[in-house]
Amino acid sequence: MVTAREVAQLCGVSVATVSRVFNRPATVSAPTRERVERVARELDFSPNESARALSRQRSAMIGLVWDTDHRRAGWRHPFLQDLLLGLKSALSSHGYHLLLLATSDDARNRTAGVSLADPIAYVGMTRRHHLAGLVLIDSGSDAEAFTAFAQSGLPCVALDVAVSGPKATYVTSDNAAGASEAVRHLAALGHERIATLTGPRGNAPATARTEGYLRGLADAGLPVRDDYVVTGDFYRGSGFVGMRRLLARENPPTAVFAASDEMAIGALLAARAAGLRVPGDLAIVGFDDIEVAALVDPALTTVAQDKAEFGTAAAGALLGMIENAAAPEPVLLPTRLIVRDSCGAPHRQATAAGPLL
Repeated sequence: MVTAREVAQLCGVSVATVSRVFNRPATVSAPTRERVERVARELDFSPNESARALSRQRSAMIGLVWDTDHRRAGWRHPFLQDLLLGLKSALSSHGYHLLLLATSDDARNRTAGVSLADPIAYVGMTRRHHLAGLVLIDSGSDAEAFTAFAQSGLPCVALDVAVSGPKATYVTSDNAAGASEAVRHLAALGHERIATLTGPRGNAPATARTEGYLRGLADAGLPVRDDYVVTGDFYRGSGFVGMRRLLARENPPTAVFAASDEMAIGALLAARAAGLRVPGDLAIVGFDDIEVAALVDPALTTVAQDKAEFGTAAAGALLGMIENAAAPEPVLLPTRLIVRDSCGAPHRQATAAGPLL
């Protein structure tokens, strides 16, 4: 078995430097780190994970806390794969690996003491495994547990939910700006009766997108109509039902901003079932730019989030805290409007600075 000493001799560095490359890579210069990593690969050298965990009082594992219960809507995260790719790539380049911590509240997890119904026990489990840090993906039902994680002192980064603590921060998109941009775009196309299908109450991105919708109406000089605001849950079924409710109004809207692409597609199906043409009779704009948004007919105009950057930004913030830096300010990622067929405007793509009208 190849040892760290042999790698050090071949690289012309100390054993301590080899150790830092695998334990605290940010403390080693890029040329030295790359040389050590190249030699380690050629010799098929890998540090003893147990020894690393003992020496650092943590492993090279990052816990990913995410609801995996198929019975709850939260498991269908709209761009989980792209997010995970960005997260995994950034962590792997620094010698860390992801460990999924399933939070499904089924009988087996309750027996094992890992249910989020008992967040303190869950925090204890992360400490027993000497995890280096946590990434928290909001499923809409984990607020108490997220608060416990954030206050534990373990480095953690939440996605799309505001947390605070000694070593806790969060990453989110500029949801309000993206929503207001979408509404201003619809108003610029001549629409005055603009409705919205919101996300669930209490969800931070949903709240911000509703605020952005209201701001967009104000910017365009349009009145707010309470009967044009229909609550959904981010998923297709609620978009379909909500759109039917809007179409039943005495003066139905001519345009709809949906707080997710899934709901926008549901609205599109409801409009089609009612015999309406999109965008001829009704303009629709979504949010997220999931893969299917460009594939439906008509292709969906939407507010795009940088999915991979979510993961990359989360990893960057987490690695900084692991290396004993203070918790950084929350990361706010820009959005951009992507104009396709569903709003009846020529194809063009806006920047984060504002729409191209």
